Amino acid sequence: MLRSSARLDQFAIVQALLSPEKIDLQAIYAAPFHNAKSSGPEDGMELSYDEILRLLERLDRSPDDFVFKGVRAYVGKEKVVREAPAVDDLIERARARTPEDPLYVVAIAAISNIASALLKAPDIIERIVVVWLGGHALEWPDTREFNLRQDVGGAQVLFDSGVPLVLVPCMGVVSHLHASVPEIERYVEPHGAIGEFLAMRFKSYSDDHVGWTKEIWDMAPIGWLLDESWARSVIVPRPILTDQVTWSVDRSRHPIRYVNWIDRDGILRDFFAKLKARQP
Repeated sequence: MLRSSARLDQFAIVQALLSPEKIDLQAIYAAPFHNAKSSGPEDGMELSYDEILRLLERLDRSPDDFVFKGVRAYVGKEKVVREAPAVDDLIERARARTPEDPLYVVAIAAISNIASALLKAPDIIERIVVVWLGGHALEWPDTREFNLRQDVGGAQVLFDSGVPLVLVPCMGVVSHLHASVPEIERYVEPHGAIGEFLAMRFKSYSDDHVGWTKEIWDMAPIGWLLDESWARSVIVPRPILTDQVTWSVDRSRHPIRYVNWIDRDGILRDFFAKLKARQP
């Protein structure tokens, strides 16, 4: 799931597409977002969808039956199901799996598509595992991270549903996953149309690149799927997400897998090597 905002989801999607030996990427869902780059969540979803198509074009990959538009509004505090092709596709794919062979759903955006699917079809809870880049570390004073605060109600649906969850927090865990312009120019930009495109997107976030790095946090969930030693984790009780957008604790709740450390270098070395190997 992708939103075109400040954290360069494009790198995460490309790394997943370049890792077929570990990741059987079956679908990509455009997710809503609202910030300075969009007029609202519906516009954000459309922008995300268009960006996915641009990525796939540069990778010579067809979007047919592979890319789906997501919800046009957040689930919100009312916990309302939002209809979308992405929601129905997720439900269909999940129902084709079993609890012994679940579908892994990687979320690197607002959780609205997945929350809508969980509300519409609760039976899929035992057939999927959600891997979400969302919120901040459990000891952080708040959890007003971009993905989570976009749809607090949707995130509450996720945490309260009991669905198997791998939580990849931002501040305090993934917050050192940055890259610099010299790195991108050396290891990304030379490698074909997709390398040029990713480098252009990366460098466009700042006019002054001296002493500047850019977060690429969305690569962390992909890193966990590729090699768990790059994203070490522990089992903890599922946190409660309060209406004040803070974490609370009830140790009787279902456990989740909580990523508490990532290997920035391992994730980036893997990405750079696969990008280079793709070239003739």
